[in-house]
Parts: sequence; structure tokens; C-alpha cells
Amino acid sequence: MARAVPPADPPEEFPRVLLWRWRRNPLRRRTDLAQGWIGVGLLLAVLAATPCAMILVGDTAYRHYKETARHQSATRHDTSAVLVHDAPRHPEPGSDEAKKALYPVTVRFTDPHGRSRTAKTDVVPALTAGSTIRVWVDAEGKLTDPPLTTRQVRDSAIGCAVLAAMAVPILGTAAYSYARRRLERHNLAQWDTAWERVAPRWTTSR
Repeated sequence: MARAVPPADPPEEFPRVLLWRWRRNPLRRRTDLAQGWIGVGLLLAVLAATPCAMILVGDTAYRHYKETARHQSATRHDTSAVLVHDAPRHPEPGSDEAKKALYPVTVRFTDPHGRSRTAKTDVVPALTAGSTIRVWVDAEGKLTDPPLTTRQVRDSAIGCAVLAAMAVPILGTAAYSYARRRLERHNLAQWDTAWERVAPRWTTSR
């Protein structure tokens, strides 16, 4: 006859296991209770600090990138540039890779001070010499990237807010791990002290 399968533990036992640090029992130490309250305190702190960190960091980052975009718009301008020589042809014209490919080519342009300059910039494949493209030039007359767009400013601010939201739980976990290690060292020190008192009773000859 097959052995009967023992009944599973009742579901109400699971919360009791989680809350064992708050239940009175002869094996519970003060450090166990302290570790439990530290965990609860840090959990509440993380829950409260995460949205605050997201808002604070996100708002600060948004204002920073918005000011950066304003400064870039004031100090950069787009102008026309002419290719000095032909751009290389892509080995697979018309492919998806060709549509995304860019090649560095020397171009000639006029800087904000009216001087003719040459520099290299990335262009699409197969452009011929003499073709005109638009480039961005800074106050010093060097080719540069275009100013940050509104979308780039928003995405950068959101990215910083997400990183802040991820950092708060990590810091909370690190703080709990540090506290747990300190409490464990305290427990070990107490055990050593207690063993020093008990050991002679076991080692003394009768």
C-alpha cells in the first residue's frame, strides 16, 4: 500500500516565519530584534526616498540640460558646407546598412568670423565633390554637434531620474548588509566571551 503524502504546512505558517524576529522565544537575541527593526526602517526609508530622489534628481537634471541646450543654441549655428572630394560608396547600395552608414569626408565652410575653413564630418555614402550639406559650427569656428533638442533634454532628465531611483534601493541594501555584518560580529564577540566563561567547566578534570 502506498504511503500517504503528508499534508503541506498551513499557509498561516509563512507569515510567522517572516516575523520570527518579533516573536518571543528563548533563542531570540536583542541583536535579532535590532536587525529586524533596522530592516523595517530601511525599507520604509527606501520607499519614501525613491520618489523624492526621482523628482529631485530629475528636476535638477532637466534644468541643467535645458540650460545646456539654451547655451548651445546661442553659441552654435548651422551653415552650408561643400564636399572637397567624393564620399566613398557603400558596397551594398540600397541596403538597410547603407541607409545608416556614414563616412568621414573633408568639407569646406565659412566660420562665424567669415574665414574659410576645412574639416572632416560624417556624410552619407556616394555624395560627390561639390555637394552641399548643412553643418553646425561653434563660436570658435569648429564643427560640432547640433544643440540638444527638447526630446533629448527630456530623455536625459528621465535617464537621470531612473538612475536615482535605482541607486536608492542599492544604497538601502548596502546599509542593511553593513548593519547585519556589524551585528554578526557583535554576536560572535558575545559568543567568544560566553565560551571563555563556560570552557573551563568542560576542560577542568573531575
